Amino acid sequence: MNRTNQIMKITDKVVLGEDKPVLFAGPCAVESYDICLEIGTKVKAWADEHGFSYVFKASFDKANRTSASSFRSIGMNKSLEVLQRVGKALDVPLVTDIHESYQAKEVAEVVDVLQIPAFLCRQTDLLLAAAETGKAVKIKRGQFMAPEDMQFAVKKVRSAGNDNVCLTERGYSLGYHNLVVDMRALPVMRQFAPVVFDITHSVQQPGGQGGSSGGQREFAPFLARAAAATGIDGFFIETHPEPAKALSDGPNLIPLHRMGDFLTMLKEVWDLGRKYQDFPIE
Repeated sequence: MNRTNQIMKITDKVVLGEDKPVLFAGPCAVESYDICLEIGTKVKAWADEHGFSYVFKASFDKANRTSASSFRSIGMNKSLEVLQRVGKALDVPLVTDIHESYQAKEVAEVVDVLQIPAFLCRQTDLLLAAAETGKAVKIKRGQFMAPEDMQFAVKKVRSAGNDNVCLTERGYSLGYHNLVVDMRALPVMRQFAPVVFDITHSVQQPGGQGGSSGGQREFAPFLARAAAATGIDGFFIETHPEPAKALSDGPNLIPLHRMGDFLTMLKEVWDLGRKYQDFPIE
């Protein structure tokens, strides 16, 4: 299966699709500057130690929460200010989600990568607004989308003159409250753009706790190793020092104190996967 030669340039030093895996990691949501800085500082050190390029991630707004009473944001302006401060303090690029077209321009003034949520991956106006900022665009594959159909989301971004685009896998809907990852999707989508595997949302159980989502973080290492063995380009991980107290997605977050060992494991398998990524079968 032929892979794309495309890359996604995030900064001059951080490029997705080359010979170094990119790690997009941080808390699910911007809770406070202190928590973001604590997480970013530790993850950056581990990423540097284990040979990952690092992009700090946190959502400025959780617009698709199960319940209207769930935590969404500390406010757009305050969240973007926190992201900007963390990026400067750690000297790392930033990624966050956008949900509305009007958000693209303002958010792009702060972050380096605009992430399109899975539920919105077909929204043409949103994709074009993100592309037109000139920033890198990271599209999550919808739980309802066939992997080969994600080429059209990529083409929408590129139609606006922006070639810095990647795709992210996070599982298919399998009945109520369950997701399943088809590892065939990774090489299929990699024909169209660089591919990132979303480890934490692949073990999420949407709406699985009634008014909130559940998760099975115990399966994260298994899915992470399987994805790394395909030789993809990057990984997306949400982490928190106390997942049980996180304001969103706690059940599927990786505990911060385990992230160093998690990256050790991930990089070892990724190196082997890259060695055999072009193994011919015919």
